[in-house]
Amino acid sequence: MGVLAAAMLALAACAPGPGPAITRAESPADEIPAPGMGLVPQADAARGGTLASNRQLAADFMELTFFLETGRPLPRLTRFEGPVGVVLTGAVPPGAPAELSRLIARLRAEAGLDIAVTASATNRITVDFLPKARMQALVPNAACFVVPGVTGWADYTRHRGSPRTDWTALQVRRSASVFIPADAPPQEIRDCLHEEIGQALGPLNDLFHLPGSVFNDDNFTGVLSAFDMAILRITHAPELASGMGADAVAARLPAILARINPRGGTVGTVRAAARPGTPPEFSQAIAQAMGNSPRAATGARLAAARRAVAMAQAQGWADGRAGFAHFAHGRLLAESDPAAAVAAFVTAGRIYAALPGGQAALAHVDLQLAALALRAGDAGAALRLADRALPGAAAARNAALMASLHLIRATAHDRLGAPEAARQARLDSASLARYGFGAGTGPRGPVRPG
Repeated sequence: MGVLAAAMLALAACAPGPGPAITRAESPADEIPAPGMGLVPQADAARGGTLASNRQLAADFMELTFFLETGRPLPRLTRFEGPVGVVLTGAVPPGAPAELSRLIARLRAEAGLDIAVTASATNRITVDFLPKARMQALVPNAACFVVPGVTGWADYTRHRGSPRTDWTALQVRRSASVFIPADAPPQEIRDCLHEEIGQALGPLNDLFHLPGSVFNDDNFTGVLSAFDMAILRITHAPELASGMGADAVAARLPAILARINPRGGTVGTVRAAARPGTPPEFSQAIAQAMGNSPRAATGARLAAARRAVAMAQAQGWADGRAGFAHFAHGRLLAESDPAAAVAAFVTAGRIYAALPGGQAALAHVDLQLAALALRAGDAGAALRLADRALPGAAAARNAALMASLHLIRATAHDRLGAPEAARQARLDSASLARYGFGAGTGPRGPVRPG
């Protein structure tokens, strides 16, 4: 038995059964029309019912709320007090208003926020669209980002680096600006709207252990999940207010969680963490391993991935941190040592398969394994892996991932002597790629991991 076949059997043994563990009623609003591609199915299990235990939710909320991504502590809770208006400015792409409207509707319905698309509210979030080159000339490598205390790009450039744009100096949020490349693909624009408006309204931290959350730097989740909406609902609970310290917030969390998540169990005493639960060294290692700078040596990135794996193993983690460390390791091994890459991806897959909300991450793992199967000449394995990944990719609302999976399916069908199935898979890939990658772009051949 080849290494790929053995890997498939090992991963299949721990994969979740058919269908999502969390379900909810479907509606026409769950299908998002994208320019030039028809309707993308939007079944999203992560947006449905059951949340984590209240004990875990409390711990996650405290770390998300009182630390920045760098590990720097935040001295107080800040939020918008009162209604929030959102405005779009700059070179607004054609699909952005509709994407924003859908997001606002979800924030109102699922997080209970008083938020609308309007310029008349006292509190304002400005979403400014500008060319990617102009944005990254000032903030290199940023796909999109949010800044407090400013109302657009010109205001940001005037006050950049001042206390006005320092999250730790805030007492209350009154204005924030989200900056998004106007020339980004439709899916990236949607994902930026979700993540950056989510951070403008709520937590400023990202935690690698969270499965199925935009508040996680693994980028497997692009749209706000049920967990994320719960975090935003907690942030804006009437028992809390801007200026409260961690101890005061912790004291009120049990009652808030009992109301918001009544099936989540008792919380007990919530403690304010003195330091982040994940050492900053782990986040730094992951950032170096996943860095896309052409000047970053592959050897240095691989060493960083190995450090992340070693840290995860030393800490005994079995959550998204461990899964992503092995995933990053596998990506970097794919070109030089495919067998070791398969082993890394299988380990990541086992971890994600055991996590509630891990379906999207598992779909990314299967994509990488399917690409390796094609390279190894095993078209049958590639097709089975791609087919298995598609439901998770659809649930994650990830058209780019679905397009890549269909392209792998097309190549596999070609090699298996099924030209009509290959033709249909290419058509499916092309229609999804227009939303996921932008018009005239998209995967052009078998996806290469790394």
